[in-house]
Amino acid sequence: MKRYVIIVAGGKGLRMGGDIPKQFVEIKGLPVLMHTINRFHSFDSSIDIIVALPVDQQDYWKELCSKYKFEIPHTIVDGGDTRFHSVKNGLDQVSGEGVVAVHDGVRPFVYDEVLERCFSMAQEKEAVVPVIDVFETIRHIADGMSNTVPRDEYKLVQTPQVFLISLLKKAYSQPYVPSFTDDASVVEAMGHKVTLVEGNRENIKLTTPFDLKLAELLSN
Repeated sequence: MKRYVIIVAGGKGLRMGGDIPKQFVEIKGLPVLMHTINRFHSFDSSIDIIVALPVDQQDYWKELCSKYKFEIPHTIVDGGDTRFHSVKNGLDQVSGEGVVAVHDGVRPFVYDEVLERCFSMAQEKEAVVPVIDVFETIRHIADGMSNTVPRDEYKLVQTPQVFLISLLKKAYSQPYVPSFTDDASVVEAMGHKVTLVEGNRENIKLTTPFDLKLAELLSN
């Protein structure tokens, strides 16, 4: 089946503590977003790559591509006010039958085995999300009180979240609501079941300066 990936790169870098949006921060001589695109192209050189970038970052991205001689084919679409709207803009570039993944631009360490698992399972299960176990103790806080909750009842959600194209397009025809925090939540709003598969712990989302330190180690 035809494969697409929509890479959402709308970060402004505030939690990184700098002026450079986090997707453009350099790791091992290359901006994070290029590492992420490389990851998918290395996994499947025939995959159609779509990148959602804020309009005011697109010229800078083009300059970076020229500077680093980055030539992996990809289509740029306008990032929206929310992740929902960015993905919706990306879906406008997706057509035909097949599967489409949605991935965070600042998750450059997803494993090939996870990608294969997600894309393959999506053909059968239609909606697939990679998750990992919770390793820390979790406490629930409400009304000034807190209590420990069983961590084996919870999972940490990752990307790429992969879906049949027809299903995701139908899901994104719904009006936006703030509870749409990821693509799975949009699909589940239609009453469709989402299948969980095993992710990889290294597939972290680079959000803080500490994450960048981890990224340098993972890049070795």
